[in-house]
Amino acid sequence: MNQGMHQIGEVAEATGLSLRTIRHYEEVDLVPPSGRTSGGFRLYTEDDIERLQLIKHMKPLEFSLDELRQLLSARDRLAAEPESEAERAQLLEQLRMFSELAEGRCEHLRSQLGAAEAAVKMLHQEARPRRRQTSRR
Repeated sequence: MNQGMHQIGEVAEATGLSLRTIRHYEEVDLVPPSGRTSGGFRLYTEDDIERLQLIKHMKPLEFSLDELRQLLSARDRLAAEPESEAERAQLLEQLRMFSELAEGRCEHLRSQLGAAEAAVKMLHQEARPRRRQTSRR
């Protein structure tokens, strides 16, 4: 195996994603493998694994595949050192926009979690055995 390259099973274990999910992300052009073995097996770098981790973390925030593609493209272009300051500023603005959108979606999830925890608390209270009150006559 190439130095620093990982087969799909290792990547699945490292990320907690299924083989099927990783293949799907390749099919929709989010995370193509960085290489192939002579036998045609997919090979991934540490950067590919980091990219998969980011997608995994963004999934609960309900970003569409197109939004994820835009985010990853902006990150890739920024990492490749844009040719102009204007392009760099535009890419940073895109990342800031995604960051703000993600924060808003996190806040929504926090609100939903708070409501769910309140419901669980109510159910726990109702499920506790209560002592019967005896009447005195």
